[in-house]
Order: sequence, then C-alpha cells, then structure tokens
Amino acid sequence: MPRERSRSTLPILFSIVVIDVIGFGIIIPVLPFYADEFGASGLVLGILFTSHAAMQALFAPLWGRLADRIGRRPVMLCTIAGTSGALLLLGLADSLVQLFAARILSGIFAANISVATAYIADVTDDDERTRWMGMVGACFGVGFVIGPAVGGPLALLGYGVPMLAAAGLAAANFVYAIFVLKEPEMHRATAQEVAVKMDVLAAPDIRNLCITYFLFTFAVTQLETIFAYFMMSRFDYGVIGVTVILIVMAFVMIGIQGGGIRPLVARYGEKTLLVVGIALMASSFAFVPWAPVVGLLMVPLVGSAIGRAISQPSMMGLASFQANATNRGAVMGTFQSSASMARVLGPLAAGALYDQSVAAPFLLASALLVAALATTMALPTGSRAPIGVS
Repeated sequence: MPRERSRSTLPILFSIVVIDVIGFGIIIPVLPFYADEFGASGLVLGILFTSHAAMQALFAPLWGRLADRIGRRPVMLCTIAGTSGALLLLGLADSLVQLFAARILSGIFAANISVATAYIADVTDDDERTRWMGMVGACFGVGFVIGPAVGGPLALLGYGVPMLAAAGLAAANFVYAIFVLKEPEMHRATAQEVAVKMDVLAAPDIRNLCITYFLFTFAVTQLETIFAYFMMSRFDYGVIGVTVILIVMAFVMIGIQGGGIRPLVARYGEKTLLVVGIALMASSFAFVPWAPVVGLLMVPLVGSAIGRAISQPSMMGLASFQANATNRGAVMGTFQSSASMARVLGPLAAGALYDQSVAAPFLLASALLVAALATTMALPTGSRAPIGVS
C-alpha cells in the first residue's frame, strides 16, 4: 500500500488496540480478587502476574521479527485470536493452577502493542511519530476507563464472568480486524539488515532506552500488582472502589495522551518530557503508602498518572526513531521485551515485599524511578538517527 493510504488506516489500528485494551482492562481490577478467592498470598499474586509477563518477554521479540518478515497484519490477527482463547480459559478456571495456565497462554500472545507501534512507525514521519505513539497511550486510557467500568459490575456476578466477557470481546475484535485491518507498505530485509535486527541492543541509545523502560516498568508493576490488596487492607475497598480509582487515573491519561502530548512534544521535546514524567512518578510513588485517607491518596495517584502519560509515549517515540523501515518490528519488540522482563521480576518483588511491609513496594518503585533518571539523562536530546542506515 502507498504510504498515505497506509497512514489512513491508523484510526482502524487504534480501534483494534482500544478493543484489545478494553479486554485487558476488564480483567485487571478483577484478577487480584479472583486470585484471593483461591487463597493467593501477595507473593502468589506476584507470581501469577509474572507468569504472564515471562511469556510476553520471551515471545514479544519473536512476534516482532515475524512481523518484519511476514507482515504486521497476520501477526496481529494471530495474537488477537490467541488472546481470546486465553481469556476463555481464564474465565472457566476453577483453581489457581488453571489461573496460571490461562495467564501463561495470554502472555504468549501478548504482542499486539509492539506490533502496533511498529505499524505506526512504518507510516508516520519522525516529527509526528511521538504524537501517534501518544495515541497508543490514549488507547490504553480509553481501555482502562471502559474495561474496569464493565469488569467491575460484571464481577458482582462472579469473578469469572468478566473474563468470559473479555474473551468474547477479543473474538469479536478478531473478526473485525480480519475485514478492516490493512497491511502497511512492507520493506524486504537484506541479510545485513537481518543481522542488525538480531543485535539491536548493540546501539547505545536503544540499550539506554531499554534500561530506562525496564526500570520504569518495574516501578509501575509495584502499583499494578499490589494496589487492590493495598486498598483492601488499608481502606477496606472492594472491586468497585478499586475500579473507580483506576477509571479516574485512566481519564487523566486520556486527557494528556489523547491531545495534550502533541503540543508538549513540540514545545519541550521527548527527552525533557521523559525526565519530568519520571521525576513526577518517583515523588508520587514515595507518598502513596502514607496517605491517611483516600482523598489524599488521590493526589499522588493522579500525579503518577500524569507522569506516566507524558513519559511513556516519549520513550516509545524515542525508541522508534532508532529503527529503520526494515527492523522496526525487531527494535520495538526488543524495546517492549525490556518492559516484559520488568513485568517478570516486578510482581515477584511487589508480592514478596508487600507480605513484609505495605509501604515497601511503593518505596522500591520510587527508588527505581530515581535510577531511571540516570539512564534517561544519558540519552541524547532529539536524537532521531535510525540504526542500520548506511
């Protein structure tokens, strides 16, 4: 397809991502309560999150390289179909073992975002790419508004019901994608370019971005993993209360990533936004465990949402600038894999630390984000020279 025609399919791509994230958003606030029903401790809950992330870390780069070879569309279709099957198994689970099996399967097929970001990089110019990467973040925001709003009430009918609803939504998304998703213009890789794909971490800027994303995601998983348990023990909140808070945070992210990120990038640049966003998250996480009431707790939670909203698309944009047309799938897959590796280790740390101290996961998150500032500062300002270009 010509570049302009490929670019015109971006709204369709975003609609597919939104539907995918809605399914994800349906299960996120419910899964901790689902696991708690089977007697899972904080550590076991962390292992459950880790099982998904470990498979995602292993398979995301493979899906990315496959997308470089055979195209974005067939890989997207395959992962959507696999996600539907995994969610069906999750909804039918009646033991912790089955929960683990379903989350492992879902991790294998969790490659949509890396493939979608490669698709965006295929059809956008450098000066507008971070804006479109921000739209991926906005898709997450929309998904995390609609998903919990659907999943929370459905959980009142049984914790497996939201999972079955998510499975049906993913199946519908697969049918929708078959008919509407188009393949962007493909670029055949030469033997030399394939070699570059296999060694993307040799580029210092990509390596620093991956380290930053690893630390960033490790910190985020501390909140994601243990937040429901924290709200249950500290404020006696149930699934509906947790869902409402997640929706508020998602609305904040939508407002910034859906429209505000473009003028912010134009004025300050990706690196500045990344530094400010990570610093804001570091300070916010440090205050979360000390809030005496939910009203005050919302201050650092909203602060962390703002920081994430401006830093994550900036990182994604910077990573895409380091790739060329033939290795974007590999670069973005490797970049996303660094986050997946953090999701392997992060939930384990969050669960184990929470069993010892309620505050410990949040303080670890703050320390990790401070460390991420160091690797962020090593990045060049406005560097947009792709690797593998002669």
